[in-house]
Amino acid sequence: MTEIQTQAQAHAQAQTVPDGWTALKLDGFMDHIGQLLHPTDSPTRDTFGLQTDTRHKNHLGIIHGGVLTSLLDQVIALVTWNAVDRQPVVTVQMDTRFLGAAKVGDFLQIRATLRHKTRALAFVDAEILCADQPIASATAVMKLTVPTEQTTKQTTEQSTGRSDD
Repeated sequence: MTEIQTQAQAHAQAQTVPDGWTALKLDGFMDHIGQLLHPTDSPTRDTFGLQTDTRHKNHLGIIHGGVLTSLLDQVIALVTWNAVDRQPVVTVQMDTRFLGAAKVGDFLQIRATLRHKTRALAFVDAEILCADQPIASATAVMKLTVPTEQTTKQTTEQSTGRSDD
């Protein structure tokens, strides 16, 4: 078996959604990271998950810090977006602390909490856990932006799960 076949099998396994979780339909950069998951039994929209695989590792064999920061940024944006009635948001600043390590095959849970909101900014805390152990945490400042025709269309597609294209 070639390395490419092995990687393809690992990615296919990672696309299997664990019991109790559902895959979110996100496109763009998150397609490169993998399926962002949401617990099916959660009444809140503040917890997400990622099943790691070989594409997420660095040269040390642990999950790359860029994967962790990307997950934090994405979940912070989603939680903020939901908290401000799906108004578009962008990251102004994010401070990340790496607290532990995760390895290939680990399931990561990412949680974010809106700490404070003004008319123009939101302040959010987030953490990544692996087997209830902290792997990374972040604090972020998010800017609320004015909806455009494109963001309005994307919001409709995300909430309905369909595109007019």
